[in-house]
Amino acid sequence: MRLGYALSSEEHPPQDLVRYAREAEARGFDFCFISDHFHPWVSRQGHSPFVWSVLGAISQTTSRIPFGTGVTAPIIRTHPAVIAHAAATTAAMLPGRFMFGVGTGENLNEHVVGEGWPDADDRLAMLEEAIEVIRQLWTGEEVTFRGGHYKVDRARLYTLPDEPPPILIAAKGDKALEFAAQAGDGLVGLTPEREFIERFESAGGRGKPRYGQLHVCWAENESEAKRTAHEWWPNTAVPPKPTVDLASPADFEEAAKEVSAEDVAEKVTLGPDPKTHLDAIREYEDAGYDHVYVHQIGPDQDGFFRFYSEEILPEVR
Repeated sequence: MRLGYALSSEEHPPQDLVRYAREAEARGFDFCFISDHFHPWVSRQGHSPFVWSVLGAISQTTSRIPFGTGVTAPIIRTHPAVIAHAAATTAAMLPGRFMFGVGTGENLNEHVVGEGWPDADDRLAMLEEAIEVIRQLWTGEEVTFRGGHYKVDRARLYTLPDEPPPILIAAKGDKALEFAAQAGDGLVGLTPEREFIERFESAGGRGKPRYGQLHVCWAENESEAKRTAHEWWPNTAVPPKPTVDLASPADFEEAAKEVSAEDVAEKVTLGPDPKTHLDAIREYEDAGYDHVYVHQIGPDQDGFFRFYSEEILPEVR
């Protein structure tokens, strides 16, 4: 099992994200994923810097640890040719240390350019075509592309990494999971269910890396952790069906009015007991994941780093 750290762009300014990336490397985490959002989920989180600028800074202040986007939606807000350019430059600045995580995104971030919000099947078709565009551009050849969703006219990327980064595809539903298994170099999942991983493997994903995200809130006591998680991350307990369609932090705040601290506690690993955290990590491992990246909710990242480096990482090793 490889244990990673989640850089939460929604909760932290860019300078702090760079510092946390250095700290994750120093503490012995195996990798980091950084979220790629235009908006935070709720206004209390307070941030959402441009991920490619942050990754550029991180590339110059770390030396060992791999980084990935968790995840980028290359379908509406940014044209896939532009995303191909950004990811290629990032991979060149992080040689052998960049993983390109992609997915179909959320209305929260994609509606901002005024192009509407397609249904799930159309978004998946757009992602499939976007990946085709990206991979063609990563060859370094001149590309002209005429697809059902995107056009590229005589474009060529001159700055490229020695090897293209792996494309990891986030998936929830059956169609997306099958697509991830067949078209991706790995999977990003949110649920520690063995059946989910078995479907991925049977669809063509056997042997490919599987990354799972775990939300936690370490604090000195469980009640403080529960309060912090409810204050900073109530969106985790908003019913999953509408979350991809809500358009603004205000919409999430309205949806979260009915979310209690107990509701959040059911979704988040809370408190200072190492066994609670280790059990949650092992649940992903038992489901078939080989990578887990841990998102510490709230401002106390330093306390989390001390706890994980002393109590959790040695046990996972």
